[in-house]
Amino acid sequence: MKPSINPHPTNDEARNHYPIVLVHGLTGWGRDEMLGFKYWGGIQDIEKDMKSHGYETYTAAVGPVSSNWDRAVELYAQIKGGRVDYGEAHSKKHGHARYGRTYPGLYPKWGEINPETSMIYKIHLIGHSLGGQTIRVLNQLLAQGDENERHATPKDELSPLFNGENKPWIHSILSIASPHDGSALTYKVKELIPHLQQIVTLAASATGSKDNPMYDFKLDQWGLKRLPNEPFDRYYQRVRNSSLWKTSKDTAEWDLKPEGAKELNDWVKAQPNVYYFSVSAEQTYKSILTGHQIPEPLMNPLFHPTSYFLGSYTQIGQGKVPINSAWWRNDGMVHTSSMDGPATDPIVSYNKDAQKGVWNHLGIMRSYDHIDLIGLGVRDMRAWYRALGKLLYSLSAQ
Repeated sequence: MKPSINPHPTNDEARNHYPIVLVHGLTGWGRDEMLGFKYWGGIQDIEKDMKSHGYETYTAAVGPVSSNWDRAVELYAQIKGGRVDYGEAHSKKHGHARYGRTYPGLYPKWGEINPETSMIYKIHLIGHSLGGQTIRVLNQLLAQGDENERHATPKDELSPLFNGENKPWIHSILSIASPHDGSALTYKVKELIPHLQQIVTLAASATGSKDNPMYDFKLDQWGLKRLPNEPFDRYYQRVRNSSLWKTSKDTAEWDLKPEGAKELNDWVKAQPNVYYFSVSAEQTYKSILTGHQIPEPLMNPLFHPTSYFLGSYTQIGQGKVPINSAWWRNDGMVHTSSMDGPATDPIVSYNKDAQKGVWNHLGIMRSYDHIDLIGLGVRDMRAWYRALGKLLYSLSAQ
């Protein structure tokens, strides 16, 4: 089945050539991990395919279970180059190290001025799942910085990401099946790292090695760096049993909760100079017996238990985000109603004329589960990503 949406580029000729950076979701990994099995495409390399069709594309690799703040500052360092600075105030508040890894930069001239055009070297960001939240946080920090960091840090030690000098370096943001308003799945604590061992085993099987899957949680700031020759199972258990999950909100678990997402949405806003796009997905239908949403027969069996949970969960109560039947349709991991954009931002249906500062919803991918959209299911998604690239390159460079 072909994807049910067509981005409808407004111009067959590219109007910009800004690079595209792919940002993975929860439990995702980089190009150098999983012995070559790609998060974006599996054995079908979406980044490579995009490049072969003229779209300059890079794949980021940020903390797979880290908070959106930590992931955003890691993403900044990875793209621009330099040492990760989580911030003096942030690191003290949450009790982890201020500095992280150092990166050479995927696109070091990002944010500089093109001497030939006098325009800023910008980028497009595509985020899947949690990645959609992460790229929003990065854009918010670029636009307004952080007042707490400015108060806590001497000016000569302050990361440029926090200084509050507006940096219009992101041209567009495109989220794919992102839980902008959170996912009730996080209430099942054991699903924090959903079926990770099975996913890693699947990836290792596809690449021919189960003993050394080369997976990195990137939690150095918490003292959870993988040790030399440490078996993955032992590393996984050390991370999973860490007190981090019980004592801190500086995690993906909190940001993905509806309450955490609401807290994030209170300070992360759509910026007027950025194009925003979103893609939703679903693979459930309404049961005539219960009225709940249940998995379609062809949904990946990996997601059946989580889909049933999302398709029937409700909650009310003080301090809780109300969840009712409007949330039940899902893709196995995320509520479809959460995917079109944050409830606090304006959302419109895309009509071939993209607007800045609002979420241009590209539509719902029907009968697609959460990993189908990144090419980890049975579908080849490369042509669809080319169409997304064509859409982003059709946007005015201004």
